[in-house]
Amino acid sequence: MQHQTPKGPRISPHGAGASSFVQLNWSGTITTVPEAKFTSGQTLAKVAIFSGLAEGELAFLTQRAVPRRYAAGEIVFSEGEPCSGLYVVETGHVRIFKSSANGREQVLSIDGPGSSIAELPVFDGGNYPASVAAIDDATLLFVSKQDFQSLCLAHPQVALKVLRLVGARLRRLVGIIEELSFTTVRHRLASFLLRLAEKEGKRTSEGVEITLPVSNQELASQIGTVRELVSRNLSRLQAEGMLKIDGRSLTICNLKALEAERHSAE
Repeated sequence: MQHQTPKGPRISPHGAGASSFVQLNWSGTITTVPEAKFTSGQTLAKVAIFSGLAEGELAFLTQRAVPRRYAAGEIVFSEGEPCSGLYVVETGHVRIFKSSANGREQVLSIDGPGSSIAELPVFDGGNYPASVAAIDDATLLFVSKQDFQSLCLAHPQVALKVLRLVGARLRRLVGIIEELSFTTVRHRLASFLLRLAEKEGKRTSEGVEITLPVSNQELASQIGTVRELVSRNLSRLQAEGMLKIDGRSLTICNLKALEAERHSAE
């Protein structure tokens, strides 16, 4: 899947409380763009690894968190790059993914506001283990490796929370490996559609309506396959009366039959 060439984040020189940011244009001119006041402190307070910190400790982070803005499709960092710090999603959504040499992708996670990214390499000193790209226009708060390590030395409970978070992610990755190893594309597609229905489905007179990812290529990268197999299996499920597809809108007409597809892989 092709990504837009990274244009580089736009960074507020005044920190998290700035009301404007400076943008360097391709022509070399600098323009100041008005911006709504950030609520970085509120965002950081909602992050699992920072929950329970005192007001002064959150202020320490807020003063050092640098807002960075990314357009849809823009790369935040790439797999293998040296880790300079961690990120917290303030607005928008990002996708964490691995890429193969031939360009195939496997999405590991899609994260939204309040999610933290890249805690592990901040600790072990390694490179970023996966790539991250913005799905829509997004603002991320960057905390340098040095500032985060200083916080952990002063407050060991933060490090323990990171361990719990990394453990939960490891379990999720084991689940992804299990799905890829032991199930078919049809089973994985059924599971994906049911998870989407549980999360954001709307009941209608015809069934449960959901919105598919922006393209079948994007859907394929989330279930570990190729676009052609996604298209083929969606068509088959529709022909069997389980689904009704209209553009990127999909209605699950026979929920029980689709659930049976998921359970048949277990």
